[in-house]
Amino acid sequence: MTRDGGGAGGVDPQQLWLGPALPRRGRRPAHSREAITAAAVALADAEGLEAVTMRKVASQVDVSVMSLYSYAPDKGTLLELMVDHVSGELLTGGEPGGGAQPPPHGGPSASYAPTGDWRADLKTIAHLQRALMLRHPWLPAVLSTRRTPGPHTLAFLEHALAVLRPTGLDGAAKLEIFAQLTSFVAAHVGHELAQAATARSPERAAAEARYLAAVAADGHHPELAEALAAPGRSLTPEATFTRFLNRLTDGLDTS
Repeated sequence: MTRDGGGAGGVDPQQLWLGPALPRRGRRPAHSREAITAAAVALADAEGLEAVTMRKVASQVDVSVMSLYSYAPDKGTLLELMVDHVSGELLTGGEPGGGAQPPPHGGPSASYAPTGDWRADLKTIAHLQRALMLRHPWLPAVLSTRRTPGPHTLAFLEHALAVLRPTGLDGAAKLEIFAQLTSFVAAHVGHELAQAATARSPERAAAEARYLAAVAADGHHPELAEALAAPGRSLTPEATFTRFLNRLTDGLDTS
């Protein structure tokens, strides 16, 4: 695999997250790993994940590609750093740039402390995650592959586990619920972004509407025809997400 490949390059997670953030040898570098990661995030936000290559990130921060490899040996490692960097925004209530400093207290700001109502707190978590993924549209796709949680990700996971403490579930079940919630949000945001792209093409949207109307009228899909004829609900992205989220969280079985 080339250094611009998608894998994590076999980097030891302990070395990545607990080792020094700066190269150990040579003269003091002009940039920090944090600054390089922030440049990669900005590039992905502006041009998409496919634009993030080691060469292009190096040009963004005006370093040689070989120098960049001392911070991140391949693109897979850089993606790990990027995911954890933006996850810092979850700890500050959604403020971009929240990944700039390590989490000071191991969790989100005081305004997001567990309330004891774990279902309501899970919904807050999901809305924070959705907002994060909409700010960084490349994130849902990256989360579909296994990532080693860094310090910001672990801090938010710690918060989620604390939120679920009133359920009385064991640790494995709480981890599963958090994974299920995150997967739901990522999948929903991915669909939401695709729908938004379709909405920018009125011709395509009109064609899809005509197609569904024809299918509903053909007599072979009575259940679909009934569903399409039902009273409309708010189709704003926020309202749709909230309905889906309520069904998920309200239906969780903690027995």
